[in-house]
Amino acid sequence: MKVKKRELYRRIHILVSGRVQGVFFRYDIRRHAEEFGLTGYVTNLYDGRVEIVAEGEEAKLRRLLAWARHGPPGAVVTGVELRWESPKNSFPSFGIR
Repeated sequence: MKVKKRELYRRIHILVSGRVQGVFFRYDIRRHAEEFGLTGYVTNLYDGRVEIVAEGEEAKLRRLLAWARHGPPGAVVTGVELRWESPKNSFPSFGIR
């Protein structure tokens, strides 16, 4: 009998630079995160970047990261900084701050 491999539960912290505010970036990130079953938040920063903190299965976090690298139509992503962290299980859902 084959045993199903348990998905690795992780946390990712992403900072996205470029024209990423005012183009529905946060709303689309939330939609994708909810679709992937992730928890956390997305927020605009005062310096023009968007911050994403998400927890969930690593494979799904990587899908969210791949989407954040280009964003929705109208966005122009010029940079992505990321840091993998240990999960803190501090989010009941995924929200916009």
